[in-house]
Amino acid sequence: MLRQTLHDGWQLSATTGPVPAHLAGRTVPARVPGSAHLDLLAAGLIPDPYLDRAEEELAWAHRTGWRYALTFDAAAPAPDQRADLAFDGLDTVATIELNGQLLGTTANMHRSYRFDARKALRAGTNELVVSFRSALEYAEEMERRLGRRSGTYPHPFNMVRKMACSFGWDWGPDLQTAGIWKPVRLERWATARLARVRPLVTVADDGTGRVEVHAEIERAGIGEDGELALAVRAKGREARVAVPVGVASAMVTLEIPDVALWWPDGYGDQPLYDLAVELRDGAGAQLDAATRRIGFRTVTVDVTPDEIGTPFTFVVNDKPVFVKGANWIPDDHFLTRITRERLAHRVDQALGAHINLLRVWGGGIYETEDFYDICDERGLLVWQDFPFACAAYPEEEPLRSEVEAEAREHVTRLASHPSLALWNGANENMWGYRDWGWRAELEDRTWGYGYYTDLLPRIVAELDPTRFYAANSPYSPGLSLDQVHPNDENHGTRHEWQVWNTTDYTAYREHIPRFCSEFGFQAPPTWATLTRWIHDEPLTPISPAFLLHQKAEDGNGKLDRGFAPHLPRPAGFTDWHWTTQLNQARAVTFGIEHFRSWWPRTAGAVVWQLNDCWPVTSWAAVDGDGRPKPLWYTLRHAYAPRLLTIQPRDGRATLIAVNDTDTAWTGTVRVERQSFHGDVKETIAVELDAAPRSVAQLAVPETLLSTSDPKREVVVATSREVRAVHLFLEDLELAYDPRPLTAQATAAPGGYRVDVSTTSLARDVALLADRLAPDAEVDDMLVTLLAGETHSFFVRTAARLDPAELTGPLVLRTANDLGDPTRRT
Repeated sequence: MLRQTLHDGWQLSATTGPVPAHLAGRTVPARVPGSAHLDLLAAGLIPDPYLDRAEEELAWAHRTGWRYALTFDAAAPAPDQRADLAFDGLDTVATIELNGQLLGTTANMHRSYRFDARKALRAGTNELVVSFRSALEYAEEMERRLGRRSGTYPHPFNMVRKMACSFGWDWGPDLQTAGIWKPVRLERWATARLARVRPLVTVADDGTGRVEVHAEIERAGIGEDGELALAVRAKGREARVAVPVGVASAMVTLEIPDVALWWPDGYGDQPLYDLAVELRDGAGAQLDAATRRIGFRTVTVDVTPDEIGTPFTFVVNDKPVFVKGANWIPDDHFLTRITRERLAHRVDQALGAHINLLRVWGGGIYETEDFYDICDERGLLVWQDFPFACAAYPEEEPLRSEVEAEAREHVTRLASHPSLALWNGANENMWGYRDWGWRAELEDRTWGYGYYTDLLPRIVAELDPTRFYAANSPYSPGLSLDQVHPNDENHGTRHEWQVWNTTDYTAYREHIPRFCSEFGFQAPPTWATLTRWIHDEPLTPISPAFLLHQKAEDGNGKLDRGFAPHLPRPAGFTDWHWTTQLNQARAVTFGIEHFRSWWPRTAGAVVWQLNDCWPVTSWAAVDGDGRPKPLWYTLRHAYAPRLLTIQPRDGRATLIAVNDTDTAWTGTVRVERQSFHGDVKETIAVELDAAPRSVAQLAVPETLLSTSDPKREVVVATSREVRAVHLFLEDLELAYDPRPLTAQATAAPGGYRVDVSTTSLARDVALLADRLAPDAEVDDMLVTLLAGETHSFFVRTAARLDPAELTGPLVLRTANDLGDPTRRT
């Protein structure tokens, strides 16, 4: 196999549509892999699409056609050779021509393509042209042909197999990309090649690892068609099988005794084994080869009905796992800017918050190999949606064939990854059909149900029977849409969005879901990210560019209503920014602690969302520039392996210990009620004995968890480094000291140490260090200090800062200072 990468020397020009005058007739260098927007940006012809209101200025690109052209040198194919042009990804509706000859057309961003180029390829100079038409206009054409299908956004994104959030979402920009978004090669080969390699990994009861390697083989069809051999090797063992003349597939089984098991983070190690696959001719010469890294584990989801309903419990190596998860969206709207290093950093941020599962959401993409490789290495489970979200999808041609082709390709591609735990048919589409008025609008038109209940599960059962398939999220397994609501809390997965949309976050406690796969609350990005991209003067929640970077329906109204029952009214934009970030962290923590306290009835919480694709006010814990928001720090607290929390049980406050470790949690918990100024009113030592991976309720006298002075007292439960803080009223009703802190900052290797002391209860102490330097990041945040306590924070930065500014009123914040009438912001 000879491969010639075709990435250098491409030229881009606009061909059709409402092209601005300064671009008409222009040709600019194009980067491949890449996109038209990024090429125009590199040429200085458009503003950065994320800056201020540039998104509005670039709406013309939705209906523009593009021409990518490359001149390259090549030799003519030998008589016994195939010559293929291989495109790993084209975004999206494209025509491919080589030396003026049409090779083919595409209409699916989620597929790879291969074209026989023998007749068109010539010795010497060749011209390759890839022409893209507007994906929006193609989608509108499909809508006219197949009939309108309901969706949550104005564009008919459900009519083209393109990343749905390319067309905008309630956290993403409407910047519809086009381009050669994955590698492209000229490949020459003879006799035969490995078209697909699909290892299926299982573990026997005696600890023997078993790998079934399924290979699809494409034969050149030139000359004699002889017998081939397929060989696989791993851990010093080899197995092979003969592939008879004319046969296009083969399977080899390899067994490895006493394999080390792969575990998710927090449960064990992540040993990986190198698997080599070779295709050989009759003389034993290698024709093609492939490598994979595999891990041995079993994974399923327990949905065996019980006395409550239908659980949804991940089970890895026969051990039930409480999922501490986050939803994942594409990490940049412009996908080709996402590097392996960036993905590794984002995954490490997830692990740093004790997250053990990422759900690859269905409005995005099947992620790159780098993403799954990193999750394999780090022990992060992956829930993979098929790319369907929040819309009714036609099941007629040409879309049905595209859906089947992409599903077969990616199920095959991803089957070897031990991190992959679940295939999910779609996001919220069954819910939409049931509740959002689709049924009446659709009449008898298809809407995707056949994909989710027939086509996709058949493909998974055929190609990846080692993994669980769920029809949708939310979804009630084994029950029809007319039997049980897909979002029923007692069955399968649930999305809890009433909290964000209509009710207070305390309403999380009104439901005990079996598994909550979406819930969350919004806040703006960090100050450094916000002010890098938005330059309104003055900057306010309703200034034009700020509002363009708030995509949720009535988003700011929901933010204001969300904190109103809990926190004082902000005095200005600086306080509004801190208030909304703090409230986001509080809301999500409230939900997580509730869900975790109900294990094993509730078996998972997957917060919406870990990351952002651009600088925006959103539900993310890590903003569009990769900076952790206060929410990220509180996820680390709420998802910690051991948690103390005070929850209502049987009409009274109850202390609950959550032990998500493999060792018993024993000892004592000191529980005391004290005044904000540190006067102890009552104290008790409670015996703690929480078994591994369990939840224990601890008996605490009711007098300790009640008070006659709710404005000035706090209950604190402490077991070594684990602490729960319980207040009797909302912050806006409490008699906080608005300025309880004294602090000193000193230079230290790699940054600054900030020692903070308090004379009174200081709730949720934070250092918003990015206000001083873009790279400044604090090691912890939202730390509650009791009277007389001191805590040392470390701010990592390469910048030289004035230490006094690190303890100034814009950087050192608490919940207390929001009620300070003398504060200026």
